[in-house]
Amino acid sequence: MSQNAVREQFEETGALLSGHFKLSSGRHSDRYLQCAMVLQWPARAEELGAALAARLRPFAPGVVLSPAMGGLVIGQEVGRGLGCRAIFAERTDGTFALRRGFLLEPGERVAVVEDVVTTGKSTREVFDLVRAAGAVVAVTSGIVDRRGDEIGQPIDGVPAQFLLELDVPAWLPEACPLCARGETLVAPGSRFLKR
Repeated sequence: MSQNAVREQFEETGALLSGHFKLSSGRHSDRYLQCAMVLQWPARAEELGAALAARLRPFAPGVVLSPAMGGLVIGQEVGRGLGCRAIFAERTDGTFALRRGFLLEPGERVAVVEDVVTTGKSTREVFDLVRAAGAVVAVTSGIVDRRGDEIGQPIDGVPAQFLLELDVPAWLPEACPLCARGETLVAPGSRFLKR
């Protein structure tokens, strides 16, 4: 699946938003990728998951692990494409944990799959969880890589495979030009949902 085909999925579903957004990393941006708008369509989710699975197959993962919430749907579809189980990590008191009976076996090869990666903070937190269980992070991936200068690079030495590389700004709040202009800030990410 080409990058243009992936971008079309976002454009056709209205998933590439413009405005003033607080990302789950805490940074601000003038564009937001609402992957749920694409992934709400099972055929689109299946197609994106199959495309990612094809890129991950050479790394021979035995399980897909995604951070909740954003990685749930795409992780499930990648697991389907690879023919392996797909599990997810949830935040408990601000830290990712495996719950619901999910386990990782020592030495098990894990593909960490997200929807969008901006700074890699959540990705690294999931890496820590995998390693604490004695499993191996074989590869990491997602639909969109928007890590700025790090686009296309491994994350902490782990190979990274993405369907779309998108270079859009992500500013620290104190350096955000949209804040300086007084534009209203919106926080659509799941990390900021009220409990």
